[in-house]
Amino acid sequence: MATIADQYRIIAAGAGWADRSDSTGRLRFDGPDAIGFLQALVSNDVGGLGEGLGVYATYLTPQGRMIADLRVYHRGDFVVVGVDAGGAAALASRFDQVIFAEDVRVADVSGSLAEIVVVGGAASAGIARALAIDARELEALPMHGQASIAGGFVARIDDARLPAFAIVVPSADRDATIAKISSAGLVALAPAMVEALRVDAGRPAFGVDMDSETIPLEAGLLDRAISTSKGCYVGQEVIIRVLHRGGGRVARRLVKLAIDHAVQDAPARGTALVNGERATGRLTSVAPDLAGDGFIALGYVHRDDAEVGRRVTLGDAGGAPATIVEVVGATAEAAAPG
Repeated sequence: MATIADQYRIIAAGAGWADRSDSTGRLRFDGPDAIGFLQALVSNDVGGLGEGLGVYATYLTPQGRMIADLRVYHRGDFVVVGVDAGGAAALASRFDQVIFAEDVRVADVSGSLAEIVVVGGAASAGIARALAIDARELEALPMHGQASIAGGFVARIDDARLPAFAIVVPSADRDATIAKISSAGLVALAPAMVEALRVDAGRPAFGVDMDSETIPLEAGLLDRAISTSKGCYVGQEVIIRVLHRGGGRVARRLVKLAIDHAVQDAPARGTALVNGERATGRLTSVAPDLAGDGFIALGYVHRDDAEVGRRVTLGDAGGAPATIVEVVGATAEAAAPG
């Protein structure tokens, strides 16, 4: 059986695929007011999108806590929004409840649209061979931009450090699409590989690394998900107050950690992180290191401990050490208005 390191070497030069149809949800917004409706609610600038463009955003409570994170794809006559699978139906209902005079309709279309992710150094070339699309068109896409294909679209995504794309097609076409990309030489990725790519890229997942108590600034989402220049949206007052009056300081920060190679078994999600004798946070995601030696993780630590090179210990794993190798979103947040 190929190891994570073996798979990574293969897709670094080639490409692999994973079916995310059941692990992600999809909403559809129809009507002439769909863009304006979302613009008034979510944290990133949806109003400036043209057809074929997209953004990553959050939907917040008035207290600035997360309800969901969203991938918004402008498809011209409608909008497709990628969300956490477990919350798709409830989120569609929540959006529906805040429609007033707007001419917009929202539906959970998770069951009727499939999503296949392709990752790798040659991802664009592989998709081009499989789906008869120009690789140069894919390579030129901005983040979350889309290229249309029969019945759906291909979107650039940022789920890995390697080039990555999401293929969204009708569920009836899922098997045929997988057959095409497999025939084009793309390899199937094990779930552990997909998770390792996400953790390595420092991409928090809602329901895993973020929940209804998370402020998006804690998770390092400023650069990815928040516009500091758009008009009002739900929760904006809290975000702006933290950025402008608090200098962007939040109580805790999401970090990526390298766990000491002596640790043989993956630490459990929720494992305490300790600095000296003081508890500083906990692990939220753990995955094999892409180099094939040990484990990497995402977790929250107290803001005073959130610095690259800081060593902490795993509270219930015999005090094994781990080193912070990245503060998620730190570069963008350091440049934010303060």
